[in-house]
Amino acid sequence: MENDKSLEAALEGDDELYEHFQFTADPGQAPLRVDKYLMNRIENASRNRIQAAAKAGQIHVNQRPVKSNYKVKGGDRVQVLFSHPPYENLLLAEDLPLDIVYEDGSLVVINKAAGMVVHPGHGNYSGTLVNALLHHFEKLPQNVQQRPGLVHRIDKDTSGLLVVAKTETAMTHLAQQFFDKTSEREYLALVWGRMEEESGTVEGHIGRHPKNRLQMTVNPEGEHGKPAVTHFKVVEPLGYVTLISCRLETGRTHQIRAHMKHIGHTLFNDARYGGDVLLKGTAFTKYKQFVDNCFQQLPRQALHAKTLGFIHPATGQKMAFEAPLPDDFSGVLERWRHYARHKSLE
Repeated sequence: MENDKSLEAALEGDDELYEHFQFTADPGQAPLRVDKYLMNRIENASRNRIQAAAKAGQIHVNQRPVKSNYKVKGGDRVQVLFSHPPYENLLLAEDLPLDIVYEDGSLVVINKAAGMVVHPGHGNYSGTLVNALLHHFEKLPQNVQQRPGLVHRIDKDTSGLLVVAKTETAMTHLAQQFFDKTSEREYLALVWGRMEEESGTVEGHIGRHPKNRLQMTVNPEGEHGKPAVTHFKVVEPLGYVTLISCRLETGRTHQIRAHMKHIGHTLFNDARYGGDVLLKGTAFTKYKQFVDNCFQQLPRQALHAKTLGFIHPATGQKMAFEAPLPDDFSGVLERWRHYARHKSLE
């Protein structure tokens, strides 16, 4: 059915990996091949199955995929990840706070805090937005992935707005808008480097990285992945970083993060994509300390879903919402503004 396809497309990118097993090697662990290490810890696991998982990039050590001959050492964190959630039918209601921006009988708009996972996965089976929704609302429609109320998503460490459907009609209608690209979404991002152009468009298929399944990668020629389009414009140059606005035509997993890295402007403190190190400027003591202080104040990627617009599924009215920058993001912006004005560290 077309409606199911539009909803699935709105939530595309769900080919993520879910943590099924996690082990931390004892400090005194002698070096041991990871396939043998896991055979001793996972009941009924054959060596062939473990080696196949490693070949598929589903065994990670310290958040990086490894081959089956990797030697586990003391303190290593070993994860086994698969494409299906291990406890997908065990969604529990939890009394968690929600910042509700707007609510009526059809939908609710939420300003999600950074650090909250939207739905269970990757070892996060509690404390998610879905767990909170199940507590706050008696009955929510299920999307095609059986996730209550969800029409779209934002990353765990991204703050900002998303809309949740409270009825089947609202879910279908809203999903169609995301599928047809008529919804409006604008993000603020702090990226490394000075942008050469005041505005531009990044186009390139986005798919899972072939070696690191926790990353997405851009394929300009469209060899694999799904089409993705991001429009950006400079809001404020701030020395070695730039505040930009991004408007999405598509909603791929990590779209802004992958597209910005692709054009050489990785998001500030985006650890997964290499933005948590000093990428611009000379690493002399005072400047490096300044950057480290910014990392501590904003311990996540500098990305915020600022605005959200759509047509109300019941009234036909155009709805528009805006969420202010959270304190961690705005505080770091002030630091960079002071630096850009005074260059006091040079």
